Order: sequence, then structure tokens, then C-alpha cells
Amino acid sequence: MSARDAILNRLRHRSGGELTAPARDFSVLERPQWSTGEKVRRFREAIEPVHGEVHQCPADNWIDCLAEILAQKGTRKLLVGNAGDPGDSLRQAQRGDLPELMIYDEPISSWQAHLFEEVDASLTSTRGGIAETGSLILWPTVAEPRLMSLVPPVHIALLRADQLYTTLHEAIREQDWSAGMPTNALLVSGPSKTADIEQTLAYGVHGPKELIVLILE
Repeated sequence: MSARDAILNRLRHRSGGELTAPARDFSVLERPQWSTGEKVRRFREAIEPVHGEVHQCPADNWIDCLAEILAQKGTRKLLVGNAGDPGDSLRQAQRGDLPELMIYDEPISSWQAHLFEEVDASLTSTRGGIAETGSLILWPTVAEPRLMSLVPPVHIALLRADQLYTTLHEAIREQDWSAGMPTNALLVSGPSKTADIEQTLAYGVHGPKELIVLILE
């Protein structure tokens, strides 16, 4: 009898009866219904310790807040989507205090050099945020491809305060994710980080070095 046959034979004739999985409670852990202010506070408490930068801005003049941040960062070229907000709002503003806008309107095969070598920062929308974990929800689209949040050194995300959810489960339920999802749904909880090398935590190794969240109130 070969070693393979011996192993299979022992498996077929093992003793002890049928294996049964231990009882587990897989019910969703419900959280209190936090107010918008409480969600914002908890979101900041979760994301800022992992180097996420948060600014609370009035929804009607968030561009002023953005322009000030970009000036402080010395941003020369800002990448925006090719359709819809926030890119449309910036293009229509035609302000002299904003950096040059780069539009992601070509296939990556012909645009790769621009994306990796020229872009200083990118600006994307979000589908909401999760207060419990300090996470952003991004659903990449043709207008805002996922590389916009993965490649540029600085990723700036707009998050509406009224689209902050207490938990991931609440976001999935309220937004009815079961009705259809994109190929990639991203949960972003800070800038890129890794501890692969000697278990030393380093930021910005595989993606953005900085994550800036503008909470629109």
C-alpha cells in the first residue's frame, strides 16, 4: 500500500463519529444610534491616530478649504475625475489659487507616465464613511478610477457629514449594496502602510503617503 493510500484509508476509517462545528453567534453587533456630531467625533478619533488628516469644512465653500490645504502642501498638479463632482465644481470655479487640474480621461496604458510621475495629489468623492472604524467607502467608477486613490502621493477625499454611518453593516443596509456593487469597493482607513520589513511600521510604501479627509458640514 502506498503512503497516499494509507493516509486515505485512515481518513475513511477514522473513529470519533461525525465532526460538528461548535455553536457560534453570527448575529450583527448593533451599536447605539449616534448623532451626526458623535459620528464625526468618533471618525476623527479612529483615523487620526493612524496618520489620517481631517478637516471640517462648510459644504458651501469647501473649495476655499481645499485651496488652503493645497497651498500649504505646495501642490502643483491635482488629479480629478473626468465627469461629475468634485471635478466639475473645480473646473467651473476657474480660481487662480488652485493648482493645475489634470483630468483622468485616458486609458491607463497611455496615461501611466502622467499618473505616476506628474500628479502631486488627487481629489475623489466618497460613498460615505464608517464612524466606528474611521474608514472611507470608495466605489470606483469610469469617472473616478480606483488608481486615483492608490497612486498619487496625497489622496484628498470629500466626505459628507450626513453620509457617515455608525458601522459597516449600517452602510451596507442603508445603501442597499445587495442591489449591485462595483468590481472593487474600497475601504480606506488611513494612508498606505506596511510592516513587512523587520516588523517596523512604515507609511507611504505601497500607495499615498498622506490621506486628507474634508468633512463637509
